[in-house]
Amino acid sequence: MSQEFDLPHLNERFETETAAQIIAWAVQTFRPKVAMSCSFQTQSLPLLHIISQVAPDLPVMFVDTSYHFPETLVFRDQLVREWGLNLQIVRAAPPRGAAVQPPEPDLYRRNPDLCCFINKVEPMQQTTAGLRAWISGIRRDQSPTRAKSHILEQTSAGLLRVHPMANWTRQDVWQYIHDHSLPEHPLLSQGYLSIGCAPCTQPIFTGQDERAGRWAGQAKTECGLHTVLRGGMVDAPKETVDVENE
Repeated sequence: MSQEFDLPHLNERFETETAAQIIAWAVQTFRPKVAMSCSFQTQSLPLLHIISQVAPDLPVMFVDTSYHFPETLVFRDQLVREWGLNLQIVRAAPPRGAAVQPPEPDLYRRNPDLCCFINKVEPMQQTTAGLRAWISGIRRDQSPTRAKSHILEQTSAGLLRVHPMANWTRQDVWQYIHDHSLPEHPLLSQGYLSIGCAPCTQPIFTGQDERAGRWAGQAKTECGLHTVLRGGMVDAPKETVDVENE
């Protein structure tokens, strides 16, 4: 990838271009080996909406952990239907995925990193292995772990991470939603500004970091999709063997 593109130059250029222009470049450059990932929460709406206008046939990957809020799944299906999105469901393959079901129903509490690896990181790692570019909606102002994100980032495995909204602010997101009259996730009005799996997500208070409700009370702040996988292929956290053999 670095032999084909001058990433520092492209990153400088894309800082002043629109998300639509960045997406169009990625799709034109890497199709058919390019896809977008989305959690179908309110913060995802601008990028999803732009995709529906610029590249409606682009695969939209949704990691189904089996722990999502029912409202998230209903909202996902609504947007897929109304916007004509090309939804691609990503799931953990048995028997590894079965490790977080009984007899380990509390794995998300006992070892949330392993739970995220089994249900999110590993399935996405396998899915993106055949891609050249992966588009996602992370922003620098979302959390300290994302503050230094570039619009384009190359992993050691050769995958190009594309972040068209990296330089957007929270206000930019809400302005876009307002300007285009986009719907809201059903749980937004209850204080869920960032939504992941139901057991690991709670509402936040005014003024808190928008991801403060994720894994609240724990040192964990990311599932690993946008941190661990930046380096390319990764191995499972500790206890994987123990869980699989139980």
